[in-house]
Amino acid sequence: MKRKKWLVAAVVLMGLGALAMTPPAERYFEIAKNLEIFASLFREVNTLYVDEVSPQKMMRTGIDAMLNSLDPYTNYISEDEIEDYRTQNTGQYGGIGALTRQFGNRTVVTMVYEGFPAFKNGLRIGDEILKLDEVELARLTPEEANQLMRGQLGTTIKLTVKRWGEKNPLTLEFRREKIKINHVPYAGLVDGEVGYVQVTEFTQDVGREVRQAIASLKEKGAKSIVLDLRDNPGGLLMEAVNICNIFLPKDKEVVTTKGKIAERNVTYRTLNSPTDVDLPVVVLINRGSASASEIVAGTLQDYDRAVILGERSFGKGLVQEPRPLSYNSQVKITTAKYYTPTGRCIQVLDYAHRREDGSVESIPDSLKKEFKTARGRSVYEGGGIDPDIKRPAKPLSSLAIALYSQGWLFDYATEYAARHSTLVPARQFALTDAEYQDFVGWIKAKPFRHEPAIEAELKALEEEAKHERYYEELKPHVMDLRQKLAESRKHEYTLFKDQIKELLEREIVSRYYFEAGVAEVGFQYDEDVKQAVQLLRTPTEYKKILKL
Repeated sequence: MKRKKWLVAAVVLMGLGALAMTPPAERYFEIAKNLEIFASLFREVNTLYVDEVSPQKMMRTGIDAMLNSLDPYTNYISEDEIEDYRTQNTGQYGGIGALTRQFGNRTVVTMVYEGFPAFKNGLRIGDEILKLDEVELARLTPEEANQLMRGQLGTTIKLTVKRWGEKNPLTLEFRREKIKINHVPYAGLVDGEVGYVQVTEFTQDVGREVRQAIASLKEKGAKSIVLDLRDNPGGLLMEAVNICNIFLPKDKEVVTTKGKIAERNVTYRTLNSPTDVDLPVVVLINRGSASASEIVAGTLQDYDRAVILGERSFGKGLVQEPRPLSYNSQVKITTAKYYTPTGRCIQVLDYAHRREDGSVESIPDSLKKEFKTARGRSVYEGGGIDPDIKRPAKPLSSLAIALYSQGWLFDYATEYAARHSTLVPARQFALTDAEYQDFVGWIKAKPFRHEPAIEAELKALEEEAKHERYYEELKPHVMDLRQKLAESRKHEYTLFKDQIKELLEREIVSRYYFEAGVAEVGFQYDEDVKQAVQLLRTPTEYKKILKL
């Protein structure tokens, strides 16, 4: 399969390489020539290859390989994928308003959205879906199951679910509605005067939603705002402009896009009156903040309008544009780079200049150009958005990751909720030491297994030592390490209690207070939010950072 993949891709790439080196007058000939070569190769392979091949799969492999040689964001979208693509951009689809996830061979409900059919008709977080209508879920791929869950507005669907504590499966019926995914899942006061707004993606109308949230928080007494863009992958560029417009005056430059077609270069400016140009703002970012979220952080930083706190952002300074193709398909093409008001492009990887092995390198610090913000602070291009206050992330332990990814925390939370009909408000909830020990006893009775990364590395060291004939000499040291590791693992649930307890509390609270509760219970652990609040409570320090 790999050979076929690269055979198809190589011929297509011959055309791209030739076009890049060819004068405009010869481009049409090169296009026609290489398309003819590709078509004849495709025909011969399809006819003569020793095994049966799928023309559709082989062509898709060639297309994907060709586009991936440009950058990861130039993508082909087939007719079957169009609906998911539209959902990604609009945040809307026809369905029941529930999220599901697979744990092994189980498909479970991980979130229900308040006000939609799943919530109104009694579907619960923790329910395991057994059937969609009369089709057993085990017989479907995740993609097929997703297609069945969604559908035309007004149509009905029956779910057969297994619920913890219920002896027999339940059958629930839902009428599909227009579902609008809320990408501002939480907006509230962290304390009496600091508002907090979480934005998870830049879909259609998210700018309006953020504006309304901030206006509402101001009415409730907020005198400053924490805007959380952590793990926000971006989305629609215009929504980034709209969010910047909340804090910047009308007709301020937000972002400029520049590509090889000069007449398509555009400068985007704020179009409306702002909500508040003096409201102190801290923007939270991390490695998962990309694209449109970087435009917001970078633009507010350039104008010294907000303090940026967290990790350096992802560094995606490329703009994509969808173009229609035949048979209701599309291609999403990188057409430009974007530049913040200072003129910097934050793109980290240089896809135009790959190494000989095809890998891509980042721009070295020595080549990053310096720019100045409105008040003379230094910022740099080519490395994402560098925060004004750096807070390195604290990685989760392999134990916490395994408990989460394998669904054990999820299952315990489901059982906990079944045993407790009510829960204190999310901000007040915390597992007691006795409850945490109950979980530890519960998990130790389950067939839970995980191997720490250090264990795998120790095995690799042993194998390499044997191969290089050093093992006998190193064996006592390796055995000593193994013994110490075994001793440490006896106390791992105590050692990583803080991480496991936080994840478990988030899971439990979601059963009672949904997305809002998950955000609120996390405030007690979130050091980024704590530092942002402390900064906003200290106006002199805030102004000092921004040189106000």
